[in-house]
Amino acid sequence: MLKQCLIHGFPTDIGPLFASVLTKCKGKSTIEETIFENRFEYCKELMKMSANIFIKDRVINIEGPCKLKSTNVKSKDLRGGAALLTAALSIKGRSVIEGADYILRGYENLDRKLNSLGANVKLVKSS
Repeated sequence: MLKQCLIHGFPTDIGPLFASVLTKCKGKSTIEETIFENRFEYCKELMKMSANIFIKDRVINIEGPCKLKSTNVKSKDLRGGAALLTAALSIKGRSVIEGADYILRGYENLDRKLNSLGANVKLVKSS
């Protein structure tokens, strides 16, 4: 049984997406952020979805698997928003991601691409 996996040189930009996926994995996962101070803002939103994430300084621990729940969350940056979208796509129910313009800044025609794969993503203009 694999008890620990250390990856060095992991691109920091992929960390949020990876964290979202790790919520579905059994056991404890740890991600350390060594470059960006406020990278873990998205974790607070994942916790609104019932993710078992514990934040301390520049380290997060994820206890999985997590039974995520649909809810309303807010994207504050591109990578964090993509993590929230990934989490929302992994669960049943309707989730709303405010600040989707951050996500769309980095992924062209994302709604159409995801819908072509069977997702049900709708872009709604905010008032």
